[in-house]
Order: sequence, then C-alpha cells, then structure tokens
Amino acid sequence: MPTAPWDLHRLTLAAVFFHPDIEVADARLAVAEGAIRTAAQRPNPSFNLTPQFNATNAIPTAWTIGTAVNLLLELFGEREARTGEAKALAEAARFDVDSASWQLRGRVRSAMVALWSAERRATLVAQRRDLQIALTGFVERRLAVGEASSLDMGRERASRDAAVLAVSDAARDVADTRVSLATAIGVPVRALDGIRLDYAAITDAPPPTDFATLRRTALTTRSDIRASLARYAASEAALKLQAANRFPNLAIGPGYQYDQGDNKFALSIQADLPIFNANGGPIAEAAARRREAAANFTALQTQVIGDIDRAIAAYRTASASLAAANALAAQQADRKARNARVFRAGAIDRVTLLTGEIEYAAGEDARLQALTAQRTALGQLEDALRVPIFSVALPPATSSRTAP
Repeated sequence: MPTAPWDLHRLTLAAVFFHPDIEVADARLAVAEGAIRTAAQRPNPSFNLTPQFNATNAIPTAWTIGTAVNLLLELFGEREARTGEAKALAEAARFDVDSASWQLRGRVRSAMVALWSAERRATLVAQRRDLQIALTGFVERRLAVGEASSLDMGRERASRDAAVLAVSDAARDVADTRVSLATAIGVPVRALDGIRLDYAAITDAPPPTDFATLRRTALTTRSDIRASLARYAASEAALKLQAANRFPNLAIGPGYQYDQGDNKFALSIQADLPIFNANGGPIAEAAARRREAAANFTALQTQVIGDIDRAIAAYRTASASLAAANALAAQQADRKARNARVFRAGAIDRVTLLTGEIEYAAGEDARLQALTAQRTALGQLEDALRVPIFSVALPPATSSRTAP
C-alpha cells in the first residue's frame, strides 16, 4: 500500500521530533523549569545538639545537653523575587524551543526548495541533452553528404559533451540536496529512500501583499523577541532581589538546654549588620544587567527590522526577475509552437526545429533559476517574519516532543 507523500508540513514535524537541536532546547527548558522549584523552596531549618560532660561535678549529674533549631526567615519579598526571576527565565527558554523549531523549519524548507530545483533542473538538462544528441546526429549526417562544415560539427559535438556533463552535474546536485534535506530533518539520507515528496507548499505558496501588517506582527510575536522580553523581566526581578538583600534576613533559634538537672530555654536572634556595605555592589551589577537586557532587546528589534527589509527587497527583486523570465519563456514557447507548425508545413528542416527546441529548453532552465531565486527569497522573508507563508503553521512550543 503506497504511503502518503511527504510534504513540508510532515517533514517539519519529523524534524521537530528527530533533530537533536530540539532535544537540546528541551533540556534547557527542563533546567529552567527545575530552577523555578528551586527558587520557590523555603530554606530548611538547622538543628544543633551539644552534649557536654562536667568531670568536676557529678551531683546530681555531670551531663549538660543543649539543643537548638535555627529558622531562617527571608524577608522583604526575596523568595518572590527569586521565583519571579526563575519563571521569567523559564518563559524565555520556552520561547527558545519555539525559535529552535522555526530554525528547523527554515532549514527543511530551504533544503526542499534546493531539492525541488535540483530535480527539476535534472529533468530539463536531460531533455536538453537528448535534443543536443539528436541535433548532433543530424549535423553528422549533413557533414557526411557535404551539407555541413567541420566547424559546425565541432560546435555541436562540444555542445553535446557539455550537455552530457551537465546531466552528471545535475545528478550530483540532486544527491547533495537529498543529503541536505536529511540533515535538516535529523535522519540519515537512506531514510528518504522510497518516499514521495510533495512540493505543493513550495510551488503554490501565495505571494504576500500586506508587508506592513506582517512586519508589525513579526515585531510583536516573534519568539526570539518575546524571549528577549522575558529575559528583561528576569533581570528586573533579579534587581528586585538584590534590592531586597539590602536588608538582613533574620535567623531565629529557639533552644532547650538540660544543665546538670536544670531545664533552660533560650531564644536567639541573628541578623547580618549592614555596616560595611548595603549590598551596593550586587545591586549595581543587577542594574547593569537590566540595562544590558534592554539594550539587547532594542538591538534585536533593529536586527529583525533590517532582516525583514532586506528580505522584502530581495523578494521584490527576485519577483521582477521571475516576471521577466516568464515573459521570455512565453515568447520562446510561441516560437517553438510556430516552428513546429512551419516544420509540419515543410518550410524548415529538422535541424532548425531542434535548434529552436534547444533554445526553448535553455529558456526553461533560466526560468527555473529565476523561480528558484524567488522561492528562496520568499523563504528568507518567512524566516525574517516567522509568519507562515508556505502554508504550514508550527504548533505552539510547550514541549517539542508533544507538539506534533
């Protein structure tokens, strides 16, 4: 029973499941979530036991036994600030998983575009090779009867050899791009043997129009921007924690002592004395880290805007080149059809017909290159926007192994 073809959506989900980059991002998320539990823990009390023996006095007993339990009281919202920092870092790690998924999607899509182009070009160069071989055969027969020159024969043979070599190069490109696709998914290349690939998402992706809306959406929803905001929130919580550390915590130690027959109860209170410093150094460091987080967010926004603008410019340029290539291909198609009609009418010979068909095949190759450049530029625009353009939306990143 034949299996369903693998399209961009299925291959993206396979990459999310198999590629080790997601496992790394998942592990970092697990560490960050574990840190929340650590930050929310209350400090455990400590227990002291101090037995003593008085060798000079045995009435009524020479033993003195003292016990104490020390309780550390964290004041001024230290635990809440520490927990808030850990939660913000976990949120940033969660967005990092989403970013890793988007990066995998981009690599899979780029590899699919390259493989689709390589396979199409392999078909085109094989057709051109067959036409060139046929043309060379007709010129050889003309040379045999004296209707062609040796120069014509040498030119056609050189073109034939170049066409044969182009077929070999195209086959090598197909093999290389298959390896690239397998690497992007995170599987060995033999895993692609026997499967059918569906390139509809690559060839039928609708062109974007409202770039302003897409830009605004990207600047508010991109996972790396939201991760940067979460890291800024973590730096803000870290600053609150260091500000709270200006005030000392209290350690309360209720105790009991059995002193040679007497029962004694005690209560000790301990606190650090902020005499030499009021935690000024850590506060300054935390404030500087908050400033750094804000600067990183601004720099990331600037980079994203630049990436989007470059991608839009590249897409528009590639689309204009594709339009010109389409117009030229349409002219060559008309010329090919006209040559076929004239050939059937007997007005031109087969050499002229084959020459026109070879020119048409060369035009189709140029059109394929322009279309590949336009699809590549569209992929770069999708990477910059992180908005689905090729008809595949990624699942929300909670845990990458459950997302598919």
